[in-house]
Amino acid sequence: MLGTRIVRQPITPALLCLATLLSSCQTATQEAVLDDYTLELAPGQLGLVPLPKGSAWPDFSIGWPIREHMVDAADASLTYLSKPSSKGFFPYGPISHDRMVRSLKRFRKLLETSPSAEVFLNGLRNEFEVWVARGGSNTGDVLFTGYGTPIYQGSRTRSSVHQYPLYKLPGDLVKADNGDFLGRRTASGNIVPYYTHRELVEGNHLVGQELVWLSDAFDAYTAQVQGSAMIDLPDGTRLEVGYAGKNGYDYKSIGQLLIDEGKIRKSELSLARLRRYFRENPNEVSRVLPMNPSFVFFQETPGGPYGCLGQPVTEMRSVATDKDVFPRAGLMFIEVRLPDFAPHGGLVQRPERFFAFDQDRGGAIRSAGRCDIWMGLGEDAMERAGHVLSRGRMYYLFLKD
Repeated sequence: MLGTRIVRQPITPALLCLATLLSSCQTATQEAVLDDYTLELAPGQLGLVPLPKGSAWPDFSIGWPIREHMVDAADASLTYLSKPSSKGFFPYGPISHDRMVRSLKRFRKLLETSPSAEVFLNGLRNEFEVWVARGGSNTGDVLFTGYGTPIYQGSRTRSSVHQYPLYKLPGDLVKADNGDFLGRRTASGNIVPYYTHRELVEGNHLVGQELVWLSDAFDAYTAQVQGSAMIDLPDGTRLEVGYAGKNGYDYKSIGQLLIDEGKIRKSELSLARLRRYFRENPNEVSRVLPMNPSFVFFQETPGGPYGCLGQPVTEMRSVATDKDVFPRAGLMFIEVRLPDFAPHGGLVQRPERFFAFDQDRGGAIRSAGRCDIWMGLGEDAMERAGHVLSRGRMYYLFLKD
C-alpha cells in the first residue's frame, strides 16, 4: 500500500498494497483469508501487548548478519522523531516519545559496535523488552502482504502513445486537521462526500489536473494501488511521483470482482493475469476499473519513495501498518515466509526473520492483524510483492524503562 502516506495515508503505499489489488491470491504454500485479519480494535486499544513473562524470545541474533541498510532505515525513523510534530503521536501506551528515541539510538549503536551476533543478542536481552502484535482476533498471527514501487514509461504531455494520466490533488478536496480527506464543500458551505472514481472520470472533474501521462491504463491504475511510481520520461529523465491524497472511499478489489463475475479463475489471479485480461479486453477498462470507488492523487516526490513519516522507505526494512494501533517509527522484528527467485526460475517461499521499522501506512490496512512490507523498486520487486500473502509474527523492541 508509499507516497506522502502523512498522517493517515502514505505519500507513496503503502499500503495501498498490491495484495489488496489481488485480494484472493494464493502463495505456493497457503491461502489466507484477508477478512480474518481486518477486524478493527476498539478506539484506544493498542495493537501490541508485552510479551508474557517466561515466553521464549525470537532468535534476534539471526537479524544481526543481515543488517544491510539497517542503519539507514533507523536514521529515517530518528529523523522523523526529531520533528516536533512527531511528539503528538506519543505516548504510545507506556512508550514515551523520549523512550522511543532512546530505543532506536541504542539499537543503532548495538548494530554498529557489536563484534558478534552473540554480543548483539546479549545487548538486546539486557537492555530491551519485547512486545508482540495482537494479530488477527488476538491470536498473534499477522497477515503479511507486499507492495513496491513500479517503473513505467510516461510523458509530461499527452501524446498518441501516452493517453492515461495520473492526477494532482484537486483544490476542492477538503482535508481535516488529522489528515483525513472529508469530501468537498458546496456553494452553501456544506461538506458532502467527494466524487467516486467513476464520477471523477465520467464527469471530467479532473481536466487540467494531469500530472503525468502513461501509456497503459492498467499501469495508471496500479500506480494508484501502490501509491507511488517512477516514470521514465522521453528525454531520459525520471519523474518520481507519490501519494498526495485520495477521494475518501474505501478500496474495492477489481480482482475479486472479476472472479465473482467468472471472468478469471481464482487460482490464476496475479498482477500479470489482470494486465493480460485488460489488454485482451480493452473495452473492460472503462467498465471495471471505476468499480473500485477509491481514487488516489499524486504529487512529485523527488528523493523517494517516501512513507507516511515523510522519510524515504528502505527495501525490506520499511513496513506499513495501521498507525492508529501501532507506534510510528518503531523498531520491529518479523518472522514470515516470503517469495524469492529460485535459481532456475520462478518464485519459491522461504522463511525470513529480519528487523524492520514501522514507517508507512496502508490505506487498506486498519487492524492489528495486517502488515505490508515494502519490497523495493522495479519489476522484480513488484513480482515478489504480488506473491506475498503469508501468516507470520511481528514483534517490537523498546528499551526497558
